Amino acid sequence: MAVKSDGVVTRVARERAFPLKRPLPWRPIHTLLYYLYERRLLGEVWARPRPRHIGIILDGNRRHGRSLGITEPRALYDLGARKLDDVLDWCAELGIATVTLWVFSTDNFRRSPDEVSGILGSVAAKLTELSRDPLIHRHRVRVRAIGRLAMLPQPVAAAIALAEKATERYDGMELNIAVAYGGRQEITDAVRALLATMAKEKANLEEAAEAVTPEAIARHLYTAGLPDPDLIIRTSGEIRLSGFLLWQSAHSEYYFTDVLWPAFRKIDLLRAIRSYQGRQRRLGG
Repeated sequence: MAVKSDGVVTRVARERAFPLKRPLPWRPIHTLLYYLYERRLLGEVWARPRPRHIGIILDGNRRHGRSLGITEPRALYDLGARKLDDVLDWCAELGIATVTLWVFSTDNFRRSPDEVSGILGSVAAKLTELSRDPLIHRHRVRVRAIGRLAMLPQPVAAAIALAEKATERYDGMELNIAVAYGGRQEITDAVRALLATMAKEKANLEEAAEAVTPEAIARHLYTAGLPDPDLIIRTSGEIRLSGFLLWQSAHSEYYFTDVLWPAFRKIDLLRAIRSYQGRQRRLGG
């Protein structure tokens, strides 16, 4: 399936995503009802413009794992890491050009050493897997990590470098992994980088102050060059951003769902997009 960088899906991809003449396979009744509901949602979502950039706050890994009797930190977060493959495939099918996932915040470093090790071990393993994942190469997904990457242990940094190098020439989709990320810290780092640039140019204090504009700050964000998110989804029932893409989300639409991240389904993504499509966006108003 070909996914263009502007989020437009080819006719062939659309027919594959939403077949109209394929006979219904035999399924148990609850599975068949889910299948029919998913088809109906797909039809509704295809009928209207879809977001170019979706950000997702991945929440609920611990609660989901513990509901299954899993308490070991690495095993908990491996469950959530496996969900990424499904979400990428769904987004490619729908022509979503950019996806940003928040997997680890700077505040998460305050958790217990075992949990931090479990989360970052899962992140490193998933990034290593992405570097050779057929799904990534088939959809030509460029993988990038954003955040205070210098804070990360060497195995995670090495996995990031491997995934970025393996996909650096791709232009089908953009996948941003926000790790060691905090929104306030990103804005602080952007202003510092801007002022450092002005200092190198021998600007005085007044000139440096004049140079601090929204456009200049945006050029120094971790996401510089990417479109701002149209839609931000948070799983697990929490109704807050917690610092995710604070600058970039000024005009984003938000969607909060009670579904825990590892249990996130295609219909949950479609519902979020349908909700986004039903809103009248007033940029700046």
